[in-house]
Amino acid sequence: MTHVMAKGANIALPAAAVRAVLRWSATPGAPDVDASALLLGASGKVRSDADFVFYNQPRHPSGLVRHLPKQQTSGGAEIIDTVEVELGKLPAEVDRVVLAGSSEGGPFRAVPGLRLLLFDATAGEGVPALAEFAIDDAENVTALVAGELYRRSGAWKFRAIGQGYTSGLIGLATDFGITVDDEAEADQAPGATPAPSGASGAFDPRSTPLPDPRSTTPEPGTFTLAPAVPQSPPTPAPATAPAPATAANASPAPATPPPPTAPPTVPPPPTAPPSNRPGTGYGYPQQPGTGYGYPQQQPAPPQQPTGGYGYPQPGTGQQPYQQQPGGYGYPQQNQPAPPQQRPAGYGYPQPGTGQQPPVPPQPPAAQPPAPTGEEFALPPQGPQFQPR
Repeated sequence: MTHVMAKGANIALPAAAVRAVLRWSATPGAPDVDASALLLGASGKVRSDADFVFYNQPRHPSGLVRHLPKQQTSGGAEIIDTVEVELGKLPAEVDRVVLAGSSEGGPFRAVPGLRLLLFDATAGEGVPALAEFAIDDAENVTALVAGELYRRSGAWKFRAIGQGYTSGLIGLATDFGITVDDEAEADQAPGATPAPSGASGAFDPRSTPLPDPRSTTPEPGTFTLAPAVPQSPPTPAPATAPAPATAANASPAPATPPPPTAPPTVPPPPTAPPSNRPGTGYGYPQQPGTGYGYPQQQPAPPQQPTGGYGYPQPGTGQQPYQQQPGGYGYPQQNQPAPPQQRPAGYGYPQPGTGQQPPVPPQPPAAQPPAPTGEEFALPPQGPQFQPR
């Protein structure tokens, strides 16, 4: 049989363990409700914060008081939140167990069909409740004491209370001796201003710059390159004393000394005897050319000068002549000798520019006597030399 309780009424409890259930209608937009329990001593206060059992601390250290997960009824029409208490096993210093509740999302007056049911925890399912207390006069409160279990003459009783707290769950817990600093901080954490990262002592990567690898001391053997030059890289500085950057930036010495000033390519002509080259005057053999009436020879190197008209050209089988000095009465062209050239025999090509490097000048060789008799005859003379 279920006892329907009014506010302030009480009944004796024959059960050694009870299940206190807060039940309300599952209406969309209605506030949510959480059940809780506080174990009080003879002074009416908790012995420690561990005596407060709720959704964040669902089990008492003794295991005798437990907060069960929230559930819905089979049809989903109602929601239930339960606290189980083993009254027969509680220590003697526990004089009362307060059955409380708190709402979230609105006051209790916005919670439809709110009531407290007390069941025998040892009975099976479907057994009617021992007592039922409807909380229909709750006003603008967010926490309340729905009822209490208390000792009287060695037996446990239940009383319906329905007392609200406008200060919420914190005010309710404070009245029963709970240290609410931790709870207050937990409730105010979402809107609280976070402390600076430096005050918490935590490592903050934004406030602790990482070491710059470029500012570290150079390792032994490290050296600084001088400006790029086409020579071997600078010698590394000693390991114990790296060379300063200013020394490395100094202008390096040239890799090779500047070449000496080249000597004159054409030495001054000797004073005596005349040049080793054959004379170019009248009556002396010239280099192969294209004179009138003479057989043509194979082309000479392009560096060789050509002979003028009317001068004898060397022919096949002709006895070569040695270099001849200019004769009397013939104009000589005192041209400078080729740079450091050895004289060559008549009929041989003279070395030109770009051939073997010049050699130091040699003293002129003795000249053989000029040929006589029929071995030599002047070539036909041009009209400018005929007697008139």
